[in-house]
Amino acid sequence: MPIIESRIDTGSASYKANYAAMEKLVADLRAELKKAREQRSEKAIARNRELGKLTVQERLDRLLDRNTPWLEIAPLAARGMYDGGVHGAGARSGIGLVCGREVAIHASDPMIKGGTVYPLGVKKSLRLQTIAMENRLPTINLVDSGGAFLPMQSEIFPDVDDGGRIFYNQAIMSKMNLPQITAVMGLCTAGGAYIPAMSDHVVHVKGTGAIFLGGPPLVRAATGEEVTAEELGGAMVHCAESGVSDYIAEDDAQAIEIVREIVEMLPPARKGDFPMREPKDPLYGAKEIYGIVPEKLSTAYDVREVLARMVDGSEFQEFKQLYGPTLVCGWAHIHGYLFGILGNNGVLFSESSLKATQFIQLCDRQGIPLLFLQNINGYIIGREYERGGITKDGHKMVNAVATATTPKFTVILGASFGAGNYGMCGRAYSPRFLWMWPNARIGVMGGEQAADVLVTVKNDQLAREGEQPLPEEFVAAIRQPIIETADKEGNAYYSTANLWDDGILDPAKTRDVVGLAMAAAANRPLEPRQQGHGTFRM
Repeated sequence: MPIIESRIDTGSASYKANYAAMEKLVADLRAELKKAREQRSEKAIARNRELGKLTVQERLDRLLDRNTPWLEIAPLAARGMYDGGVHGAGARSGIGLVCGREVAIHASDPMIKGGTVYPLGVKKSLRLQTIAMENRLPTINLVDSGGAFLPMQSEIFPDVDDGGRIFYNQAIMSKMNLPQITAVMGLCTAGGAYIPAMSDHVVHVKGTGAIFLGGPPLVRAATGEEVTAEELGGAMVHCAESGVSDYIAEDDAQAIEIVREIVEMLPPARKGDFPMREPKDPLYGAKEIYGIVPEKLSTAYDVREVLARMVDGSEFQEFKQLYGPTLVCGWAHIHGYLFGILGNNGVLFSESSLKATQFIQLCDRQGIPLLFLQNINGYIIGREYERGGITKDGHKMVNAVATATTPKFTVILGASFGAGNYGMCGRAYSPRFLWMWPNARIGVMGGEQAADVLVTVKNDQLAREGEQPLPEEFVAAIRQPIIETADKEGNAYYSTANLWDDGILDPAKTRDVVGLAMAAAANRPLEPRQQGHGTFRM
């Protein structure tokens, strides 16, 4: 494949300014991740120690194969929400190697509100189950939870995507023959009791693990019966009498050993036959991306410069290079896996939309995974472009993205606005994984544009009524709140707190994360190719 020749001057003032700005964003990201992993109250730490439990990090360290990567999912979920202390929505989730096999792991954290489940904790559980189903991964649950956070039960219980969906998914995953292993390491209360009950294998820790539909306070209130958690649903009850649990463990450490032994006995994974070759490092350093991406989203740059620092050997076979130049399409390898890559170099015109449609069809027919690198303000607008068919040409691209069955992955490098988010495989278009960079912004449109639109609409209304346009002080009063709201709700941290993405990435680590995600996705073999993308409006 041809090699991308970088034209970046790493000694220039603009490069150094960009580098410093991104370096600051990455430092802030690391601080947020550290806070989410480690900030726990002294009381919670002491209580965990008193009960002889391992911390959630210690559990993960013992469960995962040593010195292997951990692809964490939504580590900053619920950031700044509730009382600001429900880090990671109360759990750690991700994909890691256990006995040499990729598995999806969900570990509740008892040092955050006793492991109680908040609305976004439900959403995070469902997201991990979706990942497990889409990529055909076994699932391990490390349960230590006091059940639903009752003051918010109306946001947790009744709807189609609330708590009950977790157990529905467990039934579907069982039907799909996806192994589910649960270690009961603390309370497993109310609906949460169905997590082990619906699993294939249940390991139960003596003394701390307890499964029951109604805990001692509820039993006392409902029946007057006085009973301890251990008497009601401890390891001996469920291993020796009820049969809910299968293996008894003396402590957390032994429970994790048993879980690893169960994983080792699982049938071997059947990896999909995706195009691969020996991996190569890029010719340019990954951290140079810091100096390439401008601090201001409105400043243009060439996405090929990012690709040169992401793909194997900096090699890229570009497709239709001279046609539709605002969208770069082509083939490259990342950690040995062949990808079809689409990266924005401006707004999408009819030509770039048609180019994307053809390219996606080619990749889908050949079973080549797609990687979308978003930095997009949307599709071109205006009288000339509407007459030229931008709406129907954009529809072809959106249709092709939606109906492609090959694995899709998305990284938002900068802007992700309007229908451009759709055409470049935003969350609604079911990429297997989606991440953002810390500088990224997402929304229907930017704050300035949204404010201008609303002011224009109001002035047009006044003109129709024979009134004068809004005075400047009224315009400012309308514009400022809109801009502030867009800035707040469009930034990467707001997105990741709400689980609109799978996490914020250090740009320099994007190559490795994409490679890990593709390795996980390969656990689902390619299905027979189904040609066709629905109706294309000609």
